[in-house]
Amino acid sequence: MKEDKHKYIVREGWVSIGTNLLLFGVKYWAGVVSGSIALIADAWHTLTDSVSSVIVLIGGKLSNKPADEEHPFGHGRAEHIAAIIIGVLLALVAFDFVLSAVEKFNSGEGGHFGTIAIVVTILSILGKEALAQYAFWGYRKTGSSILKADAWHHRTDSLSSIIILVGILIGKYYWWIDSVLALIVAVMIGYASYEILSREIKSLLGERIDPELIRSIKIEVDGLLEREVFIHHFHLHQYGNHNELSCHIKLPANMPLNEAHAICTRIETRILEKFGLVTTIHPEPLEG
Repeated sequence: MKEDKHKYIVREGWVSIGTNLLLFGVKYWAGVVSGSIALIADAWHTLTDSVSSVIVLIGGKLSNKPADEEHPFGHGRAEHIAAIIIGVLLALVAFDFVLSAVEKFNSGEGGHFGTIAIVVTILSILGKEALAQYAFWGYRKTGSSILKADAWHHRTDSLSSIIILVGILIGKYYWWIDSVLALIVAVMIGYASYEILSREIKSLLGERIDPELIRSIKIEVDGLLEREVFIHHFHLHQYGNHNELSCHIKLPANMPLNEAHAICTRIETRILEKFGLVTTIHPEPLEG
């Protein structure tokens, strides 16, 4: 599964880079020809997708590295770090185009849209949504957070292009529409940045273990042993593909050490088989 995950990340990264570079060139040219800052903003948004895809490739390569002496739990969290970099890039792009939109509005200058801008924008919508669907498909196959972040990056670009298209169609009636559209695109990019950063930072800081997972583990352990061990005090440490679980159980105070060890090993083995979690169990004396 780990090799498959790396393969999906690499493939999506290269497809994204090639498509985005092509779209950037066409959209930027159309923006210059039409004088539309909104279309130029949309082009730069597309270029940031290429940059983010390079980060996807680097993050995927790092996260695929095996555990070593300095990183005993592997390098899986490199995915989260790469996704955070993508989120920061989005935030910077959003801020820059807020400033550009305000500047153009104050100047009273509008865009001059034509057939070229319409055709290029429609191509962008179709191309970016296709990339988003491809990245989301890879995410569903692998559970990779970096693919999900990149998919949302593509999706926001597709949605921003839809807004640009609407503006092109009504732009001749309102001189200020180009500035407003650029501001809307910037807000959309900023929201995508917030979604990515809030999710990935939470993952790096550590999250509360899912109560449903705890319940499932307790049911599995109860069915495994002939005695009640009162499994509790769960902590889950996630490292991408490698996840560590620690918990406590209660055993009779006079139980021989080798018997207690055998019970802990049975539980650890079953949790690994059923839930894919490497578990460390701390036995406590059962009072009374």
